[in-house]
Amino acid sequence: MKGNPEISSPQPISSSLQPNQLQNDYSQYQTTNLGNGKQQGGQQVSNHRDIRNYAEQTLGSDNALIQAVKLPQDEDKNEWLAIHIVDFYNQINMLYGTITEFCSPTTCPRMIATDEYEYLWQETTAVNGALPQLPKRPISLPACEYIENLMNWVQGFFDNDNIFPSKIGAPFPQQFPSLVKTIFKRLFRIYAHIYCHHFHEISELGLQSHLNTSLKHYVLFANEFSLISRKDYGPLEDLVDTMLKE
Repeated sequence: MKGNPEISSPQPISSSLQPNQLQNDYSQYQTTNLGNGKQQGGQQVSNHRDIRNYAEQTLGSDNALIQAVKLPQDEDKNEWLAIHIVDFYNQINMLYGTITEFCSPTTCPRMIATDEYEYLWQETTAVNGALPQLPKRPISLPACEYIENLMNWVQGFFDNDNIFPSKIGAPFPQQFPSLVKTIFKRLFRIYAHIYCHHFHEISELGLQSHLNTSLKHYVLFANEFSLISRKDYGPLEDLVDTMLKE
């Protein structure tokens, strides 16, 4: 894979990640940070307007992100998608890793984003090492368990050389674009849960600008390649609209 020697080695979820580590990784896309980053009162984001209002405080116009998502000339589209999936996977992994101690079966007994949306886990079974088929019955899980299952599910594809080939020029499976859309739709749910139920902890750690920049990069890329439908943005729809209009 061009310029991506670590495509088969995404980082595991870790609750020991320190905020300064995340800040170093995001330095090239740093956005404006408000003071000490603390949100007074510790209130939970509960609706579309709250999400948009809190996040807009640290959003800025970033032409670098807009240009970064565009497919370079002579670059294979599937390779470009694959490289970015791994990158976003690691970004989400690091962000969630900073708040795992606040996301437990007790605090988050269901994988929800506001009370309007619950994401059910639907296991899929691969047939002869191919892309996933035979979906099982959707079940409700604590957010932490859902996210762990999701990250392991995605990593399983990264480790499959038939789906994410590690050699430059190796062919991707015919169903790869469809799989990319499914992965993007599911990974977005982690952003939704963090924004709706852990934004206060993110703010207390001073990482809200990093979260906003990561999501903005994510939705700009998804929009560029039509990877997520509008309905799948759920409670973050207004915020996503704001990010795409800037």
